[in-house]
Amino acid sequence: MRASDAGVVLDAQEDIGAGVDAGRQARAERIGVLLLRAQAGERECLREIVAELTPQLWNVVRGQGLSQYDAEDAVQSVWLSLVSCLAAIRSPNALIAWLVKAARREARRVRERGERTPPVDSEQFPERADPGASAEEQVLAEERRRMMRDALKQLPEPCVQLLRVLAASDRPDYEVVARALGMPRGAIGPTRGRCLNKLRTVIITDPRWSSLCP
Repeated sequence: MRASDAGVVLDAQEDIGAGVDAGRQARAERIGVLLLRAQAGERECLREIVAELTPQLWNVVRGQGLSQYDAEDAVQSVWLSLVSCLAAIRSPNALIAWLVKAARREARRVRERGERTPPVDSEQFPERADPGASAEEQVLAEERRRMMRDALKQLPEPCVQLLRVLAASDRPDYEVVARALGMPRGAIGPTRGRCLNKLRTVIITDPRWSSLCP
């Protein structure tokens, strides 16, 4: 390679590196503005942060070996936890570092919880159906989950957000949920009931449901 060609290559590499750095800087500045506005109570800015950083958190928790469903729960739990300490975060880098650390911790917790689940001893169930029936039950369960996701897509977005947040924890803190969704604490229970009624209506009118239920 001639010296002139080498110089062109080096210049191009420097330009690419400068472009990457500029992109990172612009992203950090954008997240910084969103962070300040979210801390001031602008819910839409918090949603933009969630949309911006969820793919990164998804990669973190999936990298810990979680299934798709466990990964969804773990990421949702991380965002819910962020609400309680959002005011203490001072910079975009601190926000991303906190989220990544929380995602790894939550992924480990979910994975360890699954590992602690004791295996089923077939000798305890002498009348259990043959393995073929068990496989069929698993297929039916997967179909029910798929249909449930389809039903959720037909609900208003506020209902979807509320039901997902409440499902992310066995015992959700309604104060945290209220702050996360910007709604009165006392409205969570009644709203949840109305959303579940809507979900139930969608499900029972789906012709697939009768064929999947025992």
